[in-house]
Amino acid sequence: MKKFLLFIAAIVLFFSEVHANNHFPITRDNEEAIALGQKLYNQNCVACHQPNLVGQTNWKTKLDADGHRLAPPLNGTGHAWHHSDAMLHDVIKYGYANMIKNYKGKMMGFAKVLSDTDIDHVLAYMKSFWPEDVYQHQIKLSKHGH
Repeated sequence: MKKFLLFIAAIVLFFSEVHANNHFPITRDNEEAIALGQKLYNQNCVACHQPNLVGQTNWKTKLDADGHRLAPPLNGTGHAWHHSDAMLHDVIKYGYANMIKNYKGKMMGFAKVLSDTDIDHVLAYMKSFWPEDVYQHQIKLSKHGH
């Protein structure tokens, strides 16, 4: 009986952990979250993605001196809005360079620096720049987990 209860407790803990991070979609409705996201963005992201989330010039066609992709805009003019919140969250947390074999970019991830809540705030800040149609499209993606 004791083993069975431990097994049940382990299952409950596993599913509560899985569902704890399933809190998408992230909206741009919370001004405090957006303000915190702006602060975190300026501390961690602005060096590559630039002020006002404009990305690096010629990000689609140029590589840096080391042969890596340039940071794209996150303001709704790049491709971030084509991905669900779950995907964007993982990119910020783990980095493309750690998720995709042979990725030619420098996005290493911020798991050691930003909490899951911090990442959500950065996403809310990003979305505060997006045009309404882009925002609504991405919200639908995030609701369906694509």
